[in-house]
Amino acid sequence: MKNTKKFLLISMISLIISACQQTPRPTIVPAVEAPQSSLHRMNIIGEVEPIYFPPMKTPFAARIDTGAEQSAIDADNIKYFERDGEKWVSFSITNRESGETHRFEKEIDRHINIKRIHLTERRPMVTMDVKFGKETFTAMFSLAKRDKFEYQALVGRNILTGRAIVDTSVSNTLH
Repeated sequence: MKNTKKFLLISMISLIISACQQTPRPTIVPAVEAPQSSLHRMNIIGEVEPIYFPPMKTPFAARIDTGAEQSAIDADNIKYFERDGEKWVSFSITNRESGETHRFEKEIDRHINIKRIHLTERRPMVTMDVKFGKETFTAMFSLAKRDKFEYQALVGRNILTGRAIVDTSVSNTLH
């Protein structure tokens, strides 16, 4: 009986040792198609891109500015008024290149303060229809006199986030 127990014990130890020395076979996992990251679906745009403000037909050359939180448009003849107890603004946008002009009336969504080196400027923010690349959507723009700037429109992070990646070595990638 003593020999039988010894034999069983040695057999079990041998079995355990041999099981530990076997290389496990890899399981075959079926291929899974990973979803594309949102980065690959976004447009790569340049430092200057065309932007449209329907119903206007001609685009504005817009400066793409990842440092600007909000977008801005060059507006003339800004007049404040009230409609049904709400604050509104009327303004004109003239495309310097084509001369096309359109008058808009928009409800003021809010005001923002733009800090410059020596002063702070308070600007109205309005919601505008905009066509940027192949996409048409609404976005907030501050109304500003941009006649001293090279570009009449500035596209900030409120439009860029989730829509585009900026490569400053290129321009006019959108049509």
